[in-house]
Amino acid sequence: MILIALGALGSGACRQDAQGSVEPLAGQKKIGVLLVNHGSRSSTWRESLLDLEKSVTERVRAGGLVKEVKTAFMEYTEPSIATRLKEFDAAGFTDVVIVPVFLTVSPHSFDDIPTIIGQKEDPRSLELLKVEKIERYTPRARAWITPLLDFTDVLQQNVLRRARALSTNPAEEGLVLIAYGDHTYSDQWSALLNRVGEYVKEQTGIAEHSHGWCGHVARYDPQVTTDAIERVLAKRQTALVVPVLVARDEMFQVKIIGDGIARISNHRERVRYKPDAILPDPNIEDWVTRIALEYAERAAKAVPGGNGAS
Repeated sequence: MILIALGALGSGACRQDAQGSVEPLAGQKKIGVLLVNHGSRSSTWRESLLDLEKSVTERVRAGGLVKEVKTAFMEYTEPSIATRLKEFDAAGFTDVVIVPVFLTVSPHSFDDIPTIIGQKEDPRSLELLKVEKIERYTPRARAWITPLLDFTDVLQQNVLRRARALSTNPAEEGLVLIAYGDHTYSDQWSALLNRVGEYVKEQTGIAEHSHGWCGHVARYDPQVTTDAIERVLAKRQTALVVPVLVARDEMFQVKIIGDGIARISNHRERVRYKPDAILPDPNIEDWVTRIALEYAERAAKAVPGGNGAS
């Protein structure tokens, strides 16, 4: 998820307020981009998202419209969304473009992030923020939240590449996709994974596919992974297991999915698996760059004042 700073402040084109924060002079815009993701206790997971920031920063800032690109973690760790927004305010940014880096629709993107930044008062989100001790902060900068990445095309290509790397005999193989899952948007998640499975089928001849969940919707139970694999193995000799997770987290790819695979009889012969993730992916880097610059241009042209629009 991302913030983009739009416009440039010339040398000396700002002043400090009484608290020492930098304020732009009238008529000037300074735009930043904030990449916002879910967050994780896994340092491996966090590094993947920070690597995404490093990969896009030069391109996003190349035209001079965006002055800074940062990353924020919604939960579990710093820098949080509130921390990053305070930094942008202190540096005199007038606009921040927030890019949510999530797999597909969820309450996080539609409710939680707008509530954290003061654009929404969602009761469920407010309770979550209280329980998880997530700080709310309404920035002085105008905040723009971009639409979610349409993961369908990107995910199809991503999973196809990883499935092919595991495949040796498509006619005897089935594809198993394991994702985090979501109670509220279960139908949308299932539809997405079914589209991906059908795409891989068309491209490779791997005719069978199933999916399962490894997150809270499955109560983090490895058996759900086992069940999804067994549905494929009932019809095919070998299961190719691909984690549909944004980044690598040892709790999910190693423990939950790995334990689910270990429960399969003769799993070493009948299951092929690599504990990888969607990132890194050049297609995602391209999308982040494109949507950040699109919204930076909107911010640059917008009349000062008011809330940013998604």
